[in-house]
Amino acid sequence: MNRSFSAVNLIALTLGFAFLYIPILLVVIYSFNDSRLVTVWGGFSTKWYASLLGNRQLLDAAWVTVRIAFLSATIATVLGTLAAVALTRFRRFRGRTLFSGLAYAPLVMPEVIMGLSLLLLFVAIGLDRGFWTVTIAHITFTLCYVAVVVQSRLVTFDRSLEEAAMDLGCPPWKTFFVITLPIIAPAVIAGWMLAFTLSLDDLVIASFTTGPGATTLPMRIYSSVRLGVTPEINAVCTLLIGLVSIGVIIASLVQKRSIIERERAERLAAG
Repeated sequence: MNRSFSAVNLIALTLGFAFLYIPILLVVIYSFNDSRLVTVWGGFSTKWYASLLGNRQLLDAAWVTVRIAFLSATIATVLGTLAAVALTRFRRFRGRTLFSGLAYAPLVMPEVIMGLSLLLLFVAIGLDRGFWTVTIAHITFTLCYVAVVVQSRLVTFDRSLEEAAMDLGCPPWKTFFVITLPIIAPAVIAGWMLAFTLSLDDLVIASFTTGPGATTLPMRIYSSVRLGVTPEINAVCTLLIGLVSIGVIIASLVQKRSIIERERAERLAAG
């Protein structure tokens, strides 16, 4: 019974991973295709990666995407960390339920609705759409992810370390930067990496909030694909997949390190 159940689980897991990752694997393979026909294998070649260096539109879009992702992830990490501290340390204050709901709403809100609402906001206040509107939009929807990651670390944080520092005369703000922040740093870094990769991949929200001179790489890829997939698109998609994968791996390693350090601290405190 157990063996048959394990076999069914293994088959289901294999089919699930195949459904998810075989299309991505095909994109990576055909990015090294020598033929210009993306569905016909013409031999191994890296010429499409070299041709990307001459594609000014894709390079400009990539540079805009990286700048928006870096800036939005950094600001979202600061705001998300502060929100996590407020929700963890101040459990009873007026409007806490509303604040918590607003902080986590983007987690469940459809991107189309969020993009449209931000578009209407920018139009209503007369803000020209462009680089900064996309950045603000990405801060809005990545902030909640940072708050979730950091809050999960603060929930298990040993407050006695802060109390000991303040008993020795350390001000609260200095206690946070000297004691609290270094301990929760792995979670903060993981939140930043998650926000960076989410901003890097976004298409729907950026499509609503973008303007002249702020075309992101996912938008450029989507507009090019509508005219036909080229090996250059496969190459740039492969580079984007690699960048996102590296970000996810780093975030996972940082999060794992945070868990190990927390368990080590708990064992030392118990001993």
